[in-house]
Amino acid sequence: MERSQSANRVAPSLRIGSLVLPSPVVLAPMAGVTNAPFRSLCREFAPGLLYVNEMVMATALVHGSAKTERMVTFAPGESPRSLQLYGSDPRMLSEAIKRLGGAGAVDHIDMNFGCPAAKVTRKGGGAAVPAKPNLLRAIMTAAVEAATPYGIPVTAKFRKGIDDDLITYLDTGRIAMDTGISAVALHARTAQQHYSGEADWDAIAALKQVVHSIPVLGNGDIWTADDALRMVAHTGCDGVVVGRGCLGRPWLFGDLVDAFAGRDVAPPRRLGFVVDVMKRHVRALDEHFGSDSSGSARGVRDFRKHVSWYLTGFPVGGDIRHRLATTSTVDDVDRLLDEMLAAHGPELSVVDGGERIRRGKTSGPIRVALPDGYLDHLDDLTVPCDDDVMALSGG
Repeated sequence: MERSQSANRVAPSLRIGSLVLPSPVVLAPMAGVTNAPFRSLCREFAPGLLYVNEMVMATALVHGSAKTERMVTFAPGESPRSLQLYGSDPRMLSEAIKRLGGAGAVDHIDMNFGCPAAKVTRKGGGAAVPAKPNLLRAIMTAAVEAATPYGIPVTAKFRKGIDDDLITYLDTGRIAMDTGISAVALHARTAQQHYSGEADWDAIAALKQVVHSIPVLGNGDIWTADDALRMVAHTGCDGVVVGRGCLGRPWLFGDLVDAFAGRDVAPPRRLGFVVDVMKRHVRALDEHFGSDSSGSARGVRDFRKHVSWYLTGFPVGGDIRHRLATTSTVDDVDRLLDEMLAAHGPELSVVDGGERIRRGKTSGPIRVALPDGYLDHLDDLTVPCDDDVMALSGG
């Protein structure tokens, strides 16, 4: 697929229901990543955007899962407070939204119809839902009706379909528009593709042609600000959703805001800048998570996965990466980062093309796990048993 090489269009703002965002840029919810510390870090570089919390299970939220309730955490002063829900039972999604709205806990709700993880799709959730249009319509209708009294806009994120033989995104967009969804976002891959191959930006353009009364956001293969401009120019979409591109690059949101405003974008950050961000990130995670029952620093353990993302493209060697990825205290992280700076200097740059080296998940294609017989009756409204769904939440 040939893509536009430049974009002359700027898009300085985005309206999603009652929310007016200063730039058409949204952080995609990512499990284990988009927690309060990471979102706060992103907001430092671009305040006021829609930074979506990790997805949580509606049924687990209704049943009072302690793990799920801990995930619904926002930083002091965070605005707008955005949360993604998933599930396949309209009643449970409605009840979860009513509880969140009644508690004044969120300003925006996104619904996940794109997660390809086997533990989600084999119970009929995530990317499996759009295969059943009647069920999808019931879920979206219930969610919008529950959120409306609280003034909470509801959006939906989905993929092209299950696989190339079952493409659903255009019908999903139509149903979203019909049921009062405030905006839609398309991850331009099928569930079978998982995170492999190139995102199909032509599909985003096709969705924009069909969904004309609400914003359409594009997701897939945005690694730099120029990618976002090219996506908008190529597809005509109203904004972008950024996932893997911001891993180890939380400053990307500032670059995107500058690009969409027609301003010059900063060059790739040098090692000294990156190390400073890493130090702030690990401290924020340490404060957020605290220590577990054994006294181990959970935040530092959580930070380990971020190390490789931050250092992607920097020629610092494998030894320091390994040592940083096995640290157990904040002081150890500081010491090793200082050692790395002393060895390579704060002005070290990424290698040519380093900003576009893929970070995060790259696996695929996969076999999409679905409930037995799920595709035999696509018009029904069957939803999984709550007990089955709760088993996914880990309590």
